[in-house]
This record gives sequence, structure tokens and C-alpha cells, in this order.
Amino acid sequence: MNKYELAIIVSAKVEDEARANTIEKVKEYITRFGGTVTNVDEWGKKRLAYEIQKMKEAFYYFIQFESDATCPAEVENNVRIMEDVIRFLCVKQEA
Repeated sequence: MNKYELAIIVSAKVEDEARANTIEKVKEYITRFGGTVTNVDEWGKKRLAYEIQKMKEAFYYFIQFESDATCPAEVENNVRIMEDVIRFLCVKQEA
């Protein structure tokens, strides 16, 4: 099992409940494709380094999980088409 970290930036225009549902859906994708979520860090609303879709702020989340090598690609394919997610990045953590 490899360790990964998925950084997700969620639109600030989304209501709190919809934002929570978005993160839950991402966690469901991870478990569906054979991973286990170990930690979720919510950094809250932060200023973006540059404007994305005419937004200057967004909500940052960092999800740590363990899985085999195929899970991150499957999760990325599903996160890519989510409307509320404006940016994401999945990286493998070194041991």
C-alpha cells in the first residue's frame, strides 16, 4: 500500500452543505477504488495565488489516504468532472 495526499480546492461560491457533500463524495471515490482515508485536513477559506474562474478565494482540503497504485488515477478521473472542485493535485508521499 502506498501513501498519497490529494489536495482539493473547492469553489468559495458553494454553500457549506454542498461543500461538505463534495468532500464526502471524494472520500467515497477513494474507498470505492480500494483506498482507505487516513486523514482530512480542512484549511478553510484562503486567498488564491491567482484568479481562477474570476474567484480570488477558495476552500482548501488535504486528504491523506493509502491505496494501491491504480486508485489515484481513478479518483482523479472522477474529481476532474466535479463542478465544485476548481483545482486538485494528487501526490505520492515518500516513506
